[in-house]
Amino acid sequence: MSEARKIRVLIVDDSTVIRRLLTQVLADDPNIEVVGTAPNGRIALAKIPNLKPDVVTLDIEMPEMDGLQTLTELRKIDRKLPVIMFSTLTHRGAEGTLDALERGANDYVGKPANVGSVTEGIAKVRGEMVPKIKGLCSWFQDHLQLARATQRSAQASSGPEATGLGNALLDSCSSPTFRRTPKQRVDVIAIGVSTGGPNALAQVLPSLPADLPVPVVIVQHMPPVFTKHLADRLNTKCSVTVAEAKAGDSLQPGTVWIAPGDFHMTVKAVGASHRVVLDQSAPVNSCRPAVDVLFQSVASNFGPGTLACILTGMGSDGLQGCRDVAKAGGHIIAQDRETSVVWGMPAAVTNAGLAHQVLSLQRVGAELTKHAMHGRNKLTLVKSGA
Repeated sequence: MSEARKIRVLIVDDSTVIRRLLTQVLADDPNIEVVGTAPNGRIALAKIPNLKPDVVTLDIEMPEMDGLQTLTELRKIDRKLPVIMFSTLTHRGAEGTLDALERGANDYVGKPANVGSVTEGIAKVRGEMVPKIKGLCSWFQDHLQLARATQRSAQASSGPEATGLGNALLDSCSSPTFRRTPKQRVDVIAIGVSTGGPNALAQVLPSLPADLPVPVVIVQHMPPVFTKHLADRLNTKCSVTVAEAKAGDSLQPGTVWIAPGDFHMTVKAVGASHRVVLDQSAPVNSCRPAVDVLFQSVASNFGPGTLACILTGMGSDGLQGCRDVAKAGGHIIAQDRETSVVWGMPAAVTNAGLAHQVLSLQRVGAELTKHAMHGRNKLTLVKSGA
């Protein structure tokens, strides 16, 4: 990374301790510069025009102007400045964070709690905050992609043997092939999503009809507590029933199950039905729940009847799972770059040539419905409690 430019971060938090902790965490990274701090939203908004930050970290509970008020005012003047909420992992913190995401925040990181030492707390924040800052900074991501492309070009031109390898790498990363499979009956929809996921799901799931003839299973990268609040919120907005999954739940048409935070979710055939299985085995791709774990299980159980959908998110969780879905004969939809908050997870699947369709977020719900309805007579389902 060139010394000429670093990611400029503004830290907004009423706690002096938190401001110092975050400043220390971020200052240790050579690609990040803390250009300012503010104890409340009013001061932060006044500083933004002069500091010109690339990313803002924002507390929720602050005097004078809290995080939600700050975000509302910020989005009136700047729709694109990335904002990461730095909130407590509590019921109240979860509600506030989901409110912030609805108002235009891009992501969130939980404040350290119940950790053994300050050093452990700093390491935890660093492991979550730094990748999210870098992932949300578009010019930094463009720089990384250019550097990788340059490296691949250098490898490709270093000799006959390397040329073949380099071209293969270039082909796999920049020239995806979109294979179309014959239309077939879909028996389950599996969705994987991370950064930007709550808002993406809030657009996709309400477009699914109450008579959707298949179950939907979802991994959204979120900590415990948050997934229950997310499911409850989505349930009020959807015709389908949305719930946080519990071990033993039977997959039913017209119902959506979201994996609970800190648990992998898989499915298991029990007689003529399929049931939810939860476990706390080791994280996969540093995630629990992990998209790969869910997709691999669904592919194994439903084979060519699997419809996998990979939405906005950092990293490549879901890539191996989509490989398994493809091998099983299932269909794969990926969100496009233009409508993704972070085109990481869908990019990994698309660039590997696994996506049968690459769609804008606005088209995903209708396409999922079309695939699910194919080959079926319409059912009449009534949302429980309606």
